[in-house]
Amino acid sequence: MAEKLLEIKNVSKVFQIGGILSKKKLTAVDQVSIDIEAGKPAILSIVGESGCGKTTLCKMILRLHDPDAGEIILSGNSYADKKNYDPLRFRLDVQPIFQNPYESFSMRKTVDTYLFNTALRLKIAKTHVKAKELIDETLKSVGMSLSVVEGKYPTQFSGGELQRVSIARALITRPKLIIADEPVAAIDASMKMNIVNLFKELKDKYSVSFIYITHDLSTAYYVSDYIATLYRGCLIEYGHAKEIMDDPAHPYTELLMNAVPRVGEKWNQSAVMPETEDKEYAITYCKFAPRCAYATDECRQHRPEMSDLSASRKVLCFHPLTALQAQ
Repeated sequence: MAEKLLEIKNVSKVFQIGGILSKKKLTAVDQVSIDIEAGKPAILSIVGESGCGKTTLCKMILRLHDPDAGEIILSGNSYADKKNYDPLRFRLDVQPIFQNPYESFSMRKTVDTYLFNTALRLKIAKTHVKAKELIDETLKSVGMSLSVVEGKYPTQFSGGELQRVSIARALITRPKLIIADEPVAAIDASMKMNIVNLFKELKDKYSVSFIYITHDLSTAYYVSDYIATLYRGCLIEYGHAKEIMDDPAHPYTELLMNAVPRVGEKWNQSAVMPETEDKEYAITYCKFAPRCAYATDECRQHRPEMSDLSASRKVLCFHPLTALQAQ
């Protein structure tokens, strides 16, 4: 069995929503299982509309939320093993990149302050001189340099430039895994492909895997090795990016893929599901059945189990489109 960098096993997260008299449970992540191999850097895109559980899942990977069920394992170490948890080691191995780079930096501090703090406080560089060399090398890998960044404030950079600095900051620790939450959503369309191109280059240069959370399916198609589609907290399809986007097996994935627009745009709003309805999260049968053109009585009465379509592809559906098309 291949060693895993990350294993997410039947993970669920439940939130209490509403007021004191109208309190309800919402299962934001519902029995999700995904893994990423060790020693084989990959970009896994997690796609789906707002409210599908993408960000909640990644917050659990970042240890910002604890799972209510299931288990997350990083490099063989379970998150549930609090006794042997090493916060410093975790921060070295797992780094985040957030959606809006301007919110990642204080307007009152120069950008290079954050880079030096990362290098020195996490003990990656022992001296200021060594930190300077490391920071400059890392900035150059994202098309910047310390001479360009030093002494400048966030407002002196474009969104694309500042996101490059955010990426460099994450790379300073030489992590095994980077969680990128909508990293191009706040960036000008002309710069989006430059940023996702960087992910492809850095994946190989630094042997780092990425989890790329995105609404932008056109960039997901371009940058991903694997794609996981979430709907109402459930993982409904997973596999190689090209296979899923060229030949989707789940009706919801098909809906999204048919609406993939030009690079830099989100999918056609007419094709997006209506606003999130709390009751859909509580459905005990197929959560997509109320909206599915292919749904049968079986779909409306039972919850499907994850089916393996191949060694690297799976779908949560009683009637995968690949099977329907073969009939």
